[in-house]
Amino acid sequence: MSNAHAPAPTSRREQILKEAARLFAERGFHGVGVDEIGAAVGISGPGLYRHFAGKDAMLAELLVGISERLLAGGRMRIEEGGETPSAVLDALIDGHIDFALDDRPLITLHDRELDRLREADRKRVRQLQRQYVELWVEVVRQVHPESAESEVRAAVHAVFGLLNSTPHLGRPGSLPGRAEMARLLHRLALGAFGAVDADGAAVAPVVVEGVAASRRAG
Repeated sequence: MSNAHAPAPTSRREQILKEAARLFAERGFHGVGVDEIGAAVGISGPGLYRHFAGKDAMLAELLVGISERLLAGGRMRIEEGGETPSAVLDALIDGHIDFALDDRPLITLHDRELDRLREADRKRVRQLQRQYVELWVEVVRQVHPESAESEVRAAVHAVFGLLNSTPHLGRPGSLPGRAEMARLLHRLALGAFGAVDADGAAVAPVVVEGVAASRRAG
């Protein structure tokens, strides 16, 4: 098989960040030493300082970096568009599900360690997150135009809470496979957004790109 489409090799810097995220999530930021991170990637602890100034710099790059990637990914999916606002929303949900299933340590790290960032980095994370939320709010309002903006924004935050619960869902062996879990999360997210249409109208199941969802009957 040709290697033309093979993924680019992971850089040493990326390896360090991946292992740092895993270790920080498992043991806490102060429970992990530079030597342990170095050992996880096969270099000496002092060797890490050729890549990062220290653990604080790793933490900042992890949390600012994932916020930047989520926002950029959301913008890309909106720009690529779809035939309908619902298709764009499906793409946004799928992108966030990929993050929630594949980057669980970063979710744990954000929940536990965000306050350890320098004020400037913490403000940057919050700013990026607000922009990401507003991307979703705009799309969801297109799908549910009769819903109040405040309710849509609350629903977006609730869906993020739902999708970002993946680190707490139990041991991997006790859960459905990745594809099944992704489909389940997608259905749950669509169901939550459908709930903003709270005018008592009947709810009918529809299928959007192969994903069953509850949407208000016309």
